Amino acid sequence: MILYNLFPLLAGPLHRWEPHLDRARALGFNWLFLNPIQLPGASGSLYSIADYFRFNPRLLNPADPAPPETQIQRLAARARERGLRLMIDLVINHCAIDSPLIREHPQWFVRQPDGRPAHPSCQHHDQTVVWTDLAQFDHQHPRDPEGFYRYCRRVVDALLALGFDGFRCDAAYQIPRPFWQRLIHDTRQRHPHACFAAETLGCSPAQTLETARAGFDYVFNSSKWWDFHGCWLLEQYNLIREITRSISFPESHDTPRLAAELNGNPHALKQRYLFAALFAAGVMMPIGFEFGFRKPLHVVNSQPADWEPVHVDLSDFITRVNHLKLQHPVFREESPASILPTDNPNILLLWKASVQHPQEALLILNQDPHHHQDFHTDHFRRFIQSGAPLRDVSPEYPLDYLPEPFHYALRPGQGIVLVTTRS
Repeated sequence: MILYNLFPLLAGPLHRWEPHLDRARALGFNWLFLNPIQLPGASGSLYSIADYFRFNPRLLNPADPAPPETQIQRLAARARERGLRLMIDLVINHCAIDSPLIREHPQWFVRQPDGRPAHPSCQHHDQTVVWTDLAQFDHQHPRDPEGFYRYCRRVVDALLALGFDGFRCDAAYQIPRPFWQRLIHDTRQRHPHACFAAETLGCSPAQTLETARAGFDYVFNSSKWWDFHGCWLLEQYNLIREITRSISFPESHDTPRLAAELNGNPHALKQRYLFAALFAAGVMMPIGFEFGFRKPLHVVNSQPADWEPVHVDLSDFITRVNHLKLQHPVFREESPASILPTDNPNILLLWKASVQHPQEALLILNQDPHHHQDFHTDHFRRFIQSGAPLRDVSPEYPLDYLPEPFHYALRPGQGIVLVTTRS
């Protein structure tokens, strides 16, 4: 799963999306992930859905006499023509505070002591963040569990009928595992290839594990925040890799733009995308990352006028990385992985071995995006199980021959990708 996050508010009305579809496909992506396109509440936030069966007027063509459903189905058909499958956010932890559902089904919601609908919240840097434009569905103590479940089934079925093939399940860890197990099972009875990915960012390892066991195809991991040194990322990875796969990303619509955080350093942007793509089975990249966009994606205020001048064009590099991922099975699964010691603390040496194919890989990554760093080894045999020679399949500056002893000064942020086949 190589996901291009086409953020709807930045892309504008659906009928103007063809250049974005063409670019995503040219870059080697095979999925498009769309944030919610349903009708939002008064706040205008994409994630504050007022009506799950109507659609955001900002994304429709008012000059098109076709109903919204037909406009969306046309988009799905154009994506499929390019070999792109569609994923959309499934937001069933909460809805808009002004949704008619609160009046029509008051028993579906968590209530405050005064009887008003409760707002979802989270802890961020020791502060409680409350989303006052949202009302939280009551999953823990439901008073009409069957009615609410049937409603969610209708939402899923309607999105599948529009041409979507998968769902990024927003705040999945806040919804009990039995609910997801039933929803995923029942959906796959009718749509065997439907894909479910769980958004588990910000939850504990135990919550991630509990969520993964519900039958999700993927969970989103936290590699974006790894500093290349701590042990926590590999611990998280190994905790769930035998249960399900995960998706890495260098940035998302919930984070600042990486180009803004790194002052537009192209070596750092390449470094983080290469690591994200090769670390986990799946990778996701939001629209604009390929051009070094710095303005964050905003769930209310983003608009097509926010399209930025091209600061740096990473298109060729991203294309080569995506093709590398597709060509080598070891990078398409949650394979066993280890961080190996090196003499230079600025070099990351990551070993991976496929369990489904006889393939091993080494990623030699310069953690320093500003300076050259040396890597030296007398021989590679001490890093790998295979006796077969390694091949350099790096997206940039591949070596035709790997001498031993091996000594190389990696360019700022550069990654060397080596693969071999076990007998």
